[in-house]
Amino acid sequence: MILFLNNYTVINNRVPVSFFTFAENTVCAETQQPEEKQKSKIINNPMTIIITGTSSGIGFVLAEYFGKKGHKVYGLSRKHTESQYFRSIPTDVTDNTAVQNAIAEVLKTESKIDILINNAGMGMVGAVEDSTKEDILKLFNLNLVGAVQMMSAVLPTMRENKFGKIINISSIGSEMGLPFRGFYSASKSALDKVTEAMRYEVYPWNIDVCSLHLGDIKTNIAENRVKTQVSEPYKSIFDKVYTLMNSHVGDGTEPLEVAAYVEKLLDKNKWKAHYYFGKFGQKIGVPLKWILPQGTYENLMKKYNKLD
Repeated sequence: MILFLNNYTVINNRVPVSFFTFAENTVCAETQQPEEKQKSKIINNPMTIIITGTSSGIGFVLAEYFGKKGHKVYGLSRKHTESQYFRSIPTDVTDNTAVQNAIAEVLKTESKIDILINNAGMGMVGAVEDSTKEDILKLFNLNLVGAVQMMSAVLPTMRENKFGKIINISSIGSEMGLPFRGFYSASKSALDKVTEAMRYEVYPWNIDVCSLHLGDIKTNIAENRVKTQVSEPYKSIFDKVYTLMNSHVGDGTEPLEVAAYVEKLLDKNKWKAHYYFGKFGQKIGVPLKWILPQGTYENLMKKYNKLD
């Protein structure tokens, strides 16, 4: 099979080297650190930062990273977390009353909220057919509704101060339907579309919003995933994909690298709607999805996930 697409020739499902140069200069370029012509504005100007999902993993690392830099950091998670670098406020972000109370607690001592990082979330694995309504709603309630409730809670203060930055932690997997992670992909994709819509709605008040799509990060996310009961027809192939999935996390990017990238992102004056951070082999899936025919792309994804 030979296809000619956007000046790139795809032969027998193989993508030419020149395409990877193109991809590296588009999606993958977002992981390169921008040249600094001046010292970091974030470092020199202490800010009030709220981060959700700070009991462990990326959220905990982000909270400590910015706390060490001298920012006033508030970490919101279901359980209290001990740290000398940020204040923990136990909060279930799926409970809107708890969210409103947490923001009110922050505003008792702070006159403004500069940055919100919506990091709280969970994974879900299993076949679409086997997924239950309860598991699907639990996933969307945290990954989508919880993030929206957090944004709604901080926006009045940001609007009053005519400044604010909101990062919604998304996934490279939100750009495509991942096998046995369909609802996780869908929940993050829904958050991406809300993010895009909000950018139009809040820009008059100098409030910027973006999605940060992460690849596999070395955390304990596997311990917190919703895992559906896998029925017999899917069991053998699911076991293979699930083992591969966990190995990708084990070989993932260190959370501290994510924190350093977020700092660079916060220093940008203007944001794009989407940023991508992770290993090249995962980021490349995004521009491939844009350019390749669906059948060709699916064949590549089957190979990557060892489904062939």
